[in-house]
Amino acid sequence: MQRLWYQRKPFWLLILLSPLSALFAVVVACRRAAFRYGLLRCVRVDRPVIVVGNISVGGTGKTPLVIWLAERLQSRGKRVGIILRGYGGQAARWPVDVNPDTPAVEAGDEAVLLAARTGAIVVAGPDRVAAARRAIELGADVVLSDDGLQHYRLARDCEIAVIDAERGLGNGWLLPAGPLREPVSRLRSVALVARNQRPSFPSECVVPAPSSGMPRRITIRARLAQAISLASGEPRALESFRGYRVHAVAGIGNPQAFFDALRLAGLQVNARALPDHAVLGPDELEFGDQAPVLMTEKDAVKCRSRADLRHWAVRLALEIDAADTATLVTLLDDVLRSGRQNR
Repeated sequence: MQRLWYQRKPFWLLILLSPLSALFAVVVACRRAAFRYGLLRCVRVDRPVIVVGNISVGGTGKTPLVIWLAERLQSRGKRVGIILRGYGGQAARWPVDVNPDTPAVEAGDEAVLLAARTGAIVVAGPDRVAAARRAIELGADVVLSDDGLQHYRLARDCEIAVIDAERGLGNGWLLPAGPLREPVSRLRSVALVARNQRPSFPSECVVPAPSSGMPRRITIRARLAQAISLASGEPRALESFRGYRVHAVAGIGNPQAFFDALRLAGLQVNARALPDHAVLGPDELEFGDQAPVLMTEKDAVKCRSRADLRHWAVRLALEIDAADTATLVTLLDDVLRSGRQNR
């Protein structure tokens, strides 16, 4: 289905699904209107809230941007609280306080990854208001929501939408005929659109603006950095894997992006794509030989206890040029300033 979403020509299956997309559009519009006109209540918490999300399903690069924002705020002496759904977590009670040693099966893989990478206060739970309040109770000066653009119950001071530059917004249709959770016009209401340009996507190619009336746009580039041994913690340059075949596992929203980036780095990759947030059991990690097995950081937190010297987590580093960094910094300044004035 996802392949059809990102092809431009209409197909009979998408045509058949179009009535369901129309119904989905009505539901989305009614829900948004209910919050706008007070039929459903938005809850404002006692700290500034920044939401980083998207209007399409699948991986777009939200989490690396959340990490970048958290580190930038921490460098200013702010205690950052990161909240997220905790998708895949099976905790008996929510919200869950997350640290780097929290089992991914309890709080979800992304939550554990964010705790390990940022050292921030991380709280997972389906109720974003409860999660935000818990993060504030733990000392957060500002709340970052990883995803949550459609969770209108939590009032927010700023929204940043992330778009995959290569896949764009697909065929432009709402679910289930297309990849969109909300119509393209939703982007007009966010403060900033971040266009995530993969290294494999030529910089001279331009993704057309999804709609007129768009807010400010920046370009971010998530690139693969060094690999970290899950068994020993040894760092290793990705280039050192060149010259012989490696295995690669990815259970993320867009696994092909990970495989393409490895190949762009000169690696010969035997790829194994898994569903987003998939459980990595012994079968998923076994290839019948001793060749290195490379995986994303999000996948790595789910198999640390079973890892051996074959298993490596490949880190992501976010690159943002000076002008776009200044745009983000100005946005953070505005949010923090307005937060002090309104509370």
